[in-house]
Amino acid sequence: MSLMNAKEIMDLIPNRYPILFIDRVEEMVPGESIVATKNVTINEEFFQGHFPGDPVMPGVLIIESMAQVASILILKSPEFKNKTAYMGDIKNAKFRQMVRPGDVITFKVNMIKKRSNTGSVECEAYVGENKVCDAKLTFIVSKEERNQ
Repeated sequence: MSLMNAKEIMDLIPNRYPILFIDRVEEMVPGESIVATKNVTINEEFFQGHFPGDPVMPGVLIIESMAQVASILILKSPEFKNKTAYMGDIKNAKFRQMVRPGDVITFKVNMIKKRSNTGSVECEAYVGENKVCDAKLTFIVSKEERNQ
């Protein structure tokens, strides 16, 4: 049973199809850590043009997925309610294994620090027990409330 489904995720972050990549939030300690998943299917639009004879999920979309999970974590903090988190920095991104259709990616994100309008997180992505990517991301949180 998931903690948040796709509808609840869309209520929190502004991303929509075809750029919403998170299917479920499995665990969360608001302001501290989160675990979320994405089911990778052959029907995803990016597979039409990204090595169609040998489909591989683009690394930049794995990073975007991590950013979406981190946004959920950050925006679940009471002080950031109804705000929007924008990516400010990507550090030490490493791609360790290809992600293919049929894989389920599990994202684990831990808050490093949170300030009045910024946040830094450590992100890891796994397929099964295999780490496929990791990175440190920094976010800037809007001062204005977003329209629901």
